[in-house]
Amino acid sequence: MAIATRQAEMLITTYLEMTSPVHFAPAYIKANDVEIVLMEMPDLGFYKFLYQSVGEEWAWRDRLQISSAELRKILNSPRTQVHVLYVSGSPGGYVELYKHDDESVEIAYFGLRRDYMGRGLGKHLLSYGVARAWEMDTTRVWLHTCNLDGPHALANYQKRGFRIFKVVEEPMPELYM
Repeated sequence: MAIATRQAEMLITTYLEMTSPVHFAPAYIKANDVEIVLMEMPDLGFYKFLYQSVGEEWAWRDRLQISSAELRKILNSPRTQVHVLYVSGSPGGYVELYKHDDESVEIAYFGLRRDYMGRGLGKHLLSYGVARAWEMDTTRVWLHTCNLDGPHALANYQKRGFRIFKVVEEPMPELYM
């Protein structure tokens, strides 16, 4: 659906959580050309490339609205982890984890670039991200998705073991029009 046709819609945000690793149902793929690497020294330009190339189609705007200094602070925080999916050496997507003050870990951003969709890489990357989140000494992993995200996002989250805990409907913010 084109962004222009979203103007009259409501924004429906669904919040999901996993409160125990026993609920986690990973789905990894076997592929010799796939690896996921922690971005140990965040590169702002590369991060913005990933954010834009993954999120442009889904109207991601949040990280484009903040200053480079603020974004750099977030990425350099010991609470933040960015893991990049590579396929045959090219970046295919990423998962960003953030540990909150309440000790919960949020999957803050997650997605694939268009050319890497439809190959099982989404469930693989999400599984990897959830496993890393549980390694961050937490009792709760959570995320949110909305009706602007990919059509398979919610189903992928639920298949990995996440359960809905809140749904919020609001008029479409101008930011997404």
